[in-house]
Amino acid sequence: MAAITMAEMWTTVGSSIASFMFVWTIIRQYCPHEVRLYLEKSMQRLMSFFNPYIHVNIHEFTGTRLNRSEAYGAVEAYLSTNSSKSAKRLKLEMEKDSKKIVLTIDEYGKVTDEFQAAEISWALRATGSPQQSMGYRQNSEQERRYYQLTFHKRYREMIAESYLEHVIKKGKEIRVKNRQRKLYTNGVTDRFWVYPKQSMWADVQFEHPATFDSVAMEPEKKQEIIEDLLNFSQSKDFYARIGKAWKRGYLLYGPPGTGKSTMIAAMANLLNYDVYDLELTAVKDNTELKKLLIEITGKSIIVIEDIDCSLDLTGQRKKKKTEKETDDKNEQEKKETKSKVPNEESLSKVTLSGLLNFIDGLWSACGGERIIVFTTNYVEKLDPALIRRGRMDKHIELSYCTFEGFKVLAKNYLLVEAHPSFETIERLMEETKITPADVAEALMPKSRSEDAEKCLSNLIQALEEAKKEAAMKKAEEESREKEPAKDDSLLQDKKDTEEPQ
Repeated sequence: MAAITMAEMWTTVGSSIASFMFVWTIIRQYCPHEVRLYLEKSMQRLMSFFNPYIHVNIHEFTGTRLNRSEAYGAVEAYLSTNSSKSAKRLKLEMEKDSKKIVLTIDEYGKVTDEFQAAEISWALRATGSPQQSMGYRQNSEQERRYYQLTFHKRYREMIAESYLEHVIKKGKEIRVKNRQRKLYTNGVTDRFWVYPKQSMWADVQFEHPATFDSVAMEPEKKQEIIEDLLNFSQSKDFYARIGKAWKRGYLLYGPPGTGKSTMIAAMANLLNYDVYDLELTAVKDNTELKKLLIEITGKSIIVIEDIDCSLDLTGQRKKKKTEKETDDKNEQEKKETKSKVPNEESLSKVTLSGLLNFIDGLWSACGGERIIVFTTNYVEKLDPALIRRGRMDKHIELSYCTFEGFKVLAKNYLLVEAHPSFETIERLMEETKITPADVAEALMPKSRSEDAEKCLSNLIQALEEAKKEAAMKKAEEESREKEPAKDDSLLQDKKDTEEPQ
């Protein structure tokens, strides 16, 4: 009798479920979308009264620009450390531009975590999937992923005050440790055809080997720069206390071949920062410059090389010339522009004011931990407003190679720290000027048969030739200075002869 009663009960339950499914199917087919949505929300509210668990969603993209959420990335990194141990649905991924294999949670996969004796569940969800979209919605609505955190309501206070902060902090530490640094550049695509949500920066893997150990510079000056960089990277609280954006400007100036690019690479490797190589001539106007600034992340070095050649940023501060000189110059510029740049719309309209706002205006505070580096061969050509203290906080002169710099290069290239030729090289370096690039070229072995003796001999020869060229150049300059005086005396003698007695 009991068996029959049980069978009848299951039959009744099955019939009830079938009836409910039939009714729900009819509702979904014929009920208006607004009414169906209202019923679903009402059902969720009703179930929430009886459900003791709380859900917190961390979406991958936030804002109208669909910038990737830092919290989502931190959670992703945090869960990747233990997802392979507890999750049952995993997917294999390879980190971009690296060979490291990472196991992460697959869609609808779950992973559990424990924190202060509380059991916490994480799951990866997705909304707006293209497979579920139809018609025009398939083109306008892309798949959006999010992590869903589930915990019992008794742990609400602990989750809000401790656990989430713990997850974000640990996740960021893991990302910094495992991240692959990038070298970014702008102006590599035709923006008219660029997808609106695509980044304005293109990137490649940054693998420059330069370090401060390989920079040809006096040890004291090198140590000063290293300490300044490290102090900046650890001064977040200090900048917040004094009310300044967490950024610092460096001006590297000196003749060509003195190691300005090598210095930038060494700075990036010391701090483990990304590098953004900003090409000003490819920026359309000040508005586009701000958009580029918005997309620059923290822990980065923004580089504008040869700032004196990038744009004419000092024209509005030059003294006014005579009307005739101005008209002649404008006419000449029009001819040159017409012959060299047929499309005037392609010219950059970035102004000095726009660049100054980029460096230390309100927009410069939209991100932290950034270093801005200007390089130039002719610092005297730059507008004083562009390089004043506060914008370019530290001015570093990279000049001709000194004997201390030569010893660094000799150790790097030849593994030599002392040699009888050093005395001759030191004397010649005091008598002439040579760039670190020329010294490195002379020390570079041209074949496997060349030893340290031969390379040092090549450097001595290069120094002697540079000394002769400098002497010849100086003699030519002195002769040119004397010729005008000689011509003036001849003209005066001729004038005295022609005057009537």
